[in-house]
Amino acid sequence: MKKVAIVDYGMGNLGSVTRAVEECGGSPVITNKAHELEVANYIVLPGVGAFAIGMRNIRERGLDELLTAQVIGKGIPFLGICLGMQLLATKGWEGEETDGLGWIEGEVKRLQPDGHNVRIPHVGWNEVIFTRASPLFSGIPSGTDYYFVHSYHLLCPNERDVIARTPYCGGVVSAVGRDNILGVQFHPEKSQRLGFQVIRNFLAL
Repeated sequence: MKKVAIVDYGMGNLGSVTRAVEECGGSPVITNKAHELEVANYIVLPGVGAFAIGMRNIRERGLDELLTAQVIGKGIPFLGICLGMQLLATKGWEGEETDGLGWIEGEVKRLQPDGHNVRIPHVGWNEVIFTRASPLFSGIPSGTDYYFVHSYHLLCPNERDVIARTPYCGGVVSAVGRDNILGVQFHPEKSQRLGFQVIRNFLAL
């Protein structure tokens, strides 16, 4: 059975992510405990809310060190969702300047409208265009629509870390990947059939 640790740091839609993982064949546990993270085959970091609060909660629980040991040290497959992807960055500016986990080089900044009819936050369905091949999107056509809810986005200086972009506010990084570390700005658990396919692909790594 694929043991999937869904990280509980006080922020995130834990219920819908848990149900999606179960539907996709995983055995999820919502946890912030070392003994459960250490035996997980996969780790998912969901999240809804502000970068500064998210990192504060992670550090207060000692999860930054626990996650680094599992993901960087042991190479456990990791998926960050929405804020969970943003927290991979070097630094974030939502709330106040805050250091992130630093696994993906980049900064998280507020979306800047590039037209009069562009709304912030970015809410709703939008296309995800692949910039390079990734097993996360196996069997999924580039340009597929996924569901977004966010006001901040991850700016990546290294294009090799970017696996998908979305045409909004001049272009948003909608998925990142480096080795066993993956992140999506959209919500696969709320994106119906092809959203669940993303989770199935993750659980096949």
